[in-house]
Amino acid sequence: MTMTDTTAAVATRDVAADNALRQLGTLLKDSGYTFTTVTPATHQRVNDRPGNARARSARDVFGWSRPFGPGVLPAELVELMDAAGVLDRDGDMWRSLVRFSSYDGELFVHSAFPTAAADSVFFGPDTYRMADAAAAHVETRERPVRRAVDIGCGTGAGAITVAKRAPEAEVLAVDINDAALRFARVNTGLAGTPGVRPCRSDLLNDVDGDFDLIISNPPFMIDPAGRAYRDGGGEHGHDLSLAIIDAAAKRLGPGGSLVLFSGTGIVDGRDPFRAAAAERLTGTGLEWFYREVDPDVYGEELDGPAYAHAERIAVVVLTAVRPG
Repeated sequence: MTMTDTTAAVATRDVAADNALRQLGTLLKDSGYTFTTVTPATHQRVNDRPGNARARSARDVFGWSRPFGPGVLPAELVELMDAAGVLDRDGDMWRSLVRFSSYDGELFVHSAFPTAAADSVFFGPDTYRMADAAAAHVETRERPVRRAVDIGCGTGAGAITVAKRAPEAEVLAVDINDAALRFARVNTGLAGTPGVRPCRSDLLNDVDGDFDLIISNPPFMIDPAGRAYRDGGGEHGHDLSLAIIDAAAKRLGPGGSLVLFSGTGIVDGRDPFRAAAAERLTGTGLEWFYREVDPDVYGEELDGPAYAHAERIAVVVLTAVRPG
């Protein structure tokens, strides 16, 4: 078999696995499955309760990531899990390698709990907040969105949310994580949003042109483990968010806007991310607005050394608009 034949065979296998994963999501959705994904700390607390060690339903398997065995799921679902490569079998202790979460009437596939792998794709409360902020912005814009991009798209939830409200727009969903791009492709199919195009790009370095709308929910935590989906980089976890501001300042067209969902540790009443963002935005010609969405999140992180300097962790939305 030639190298070309091998590459084609791998591509065919990947497409078949993606189709099986999409069919799995479709069957779950048609069955009435819903699940709201919580923070990792809440997830662990609920799973630690008596009686929650093993799954008894599809929500336990695909939402709570509990182990299960034969007879818990219909055979058709198990077969699709096998075909999609998302079923881990260890004797009669089986696990789903993915979760399915509900938002905006859709299901989104993402990594199973716990999200410990370096290429884990996280979906949780911040995803809901970010997508809500993106939806609200699109719905209140005076100009239509013709071209948009979701930087660090993860599951593609932000891109899909925009595309549902701007169905004529081209919406790029960019990430450097191949697992994220796979899930974004599957989720785009589940949502029926053909205007969304997942593609590999480091920030906006590998895509061309200007944009009417740039959205992003990058990692913003200080993570000693350095996990890519969680660690925002730098002393305060802000480096990636600041890089996105820089990219947006160069690539927003007239009337274009950035909706950046991020977070920050508040130190002695001061917000170091707001101060750094203000410095980056000086001289760009962008008009910007900044607000706390939730003043107190991830409180358990305050017990560790990474946030020993902070009095609280807040999540924020920065909106920047280029006049036009």
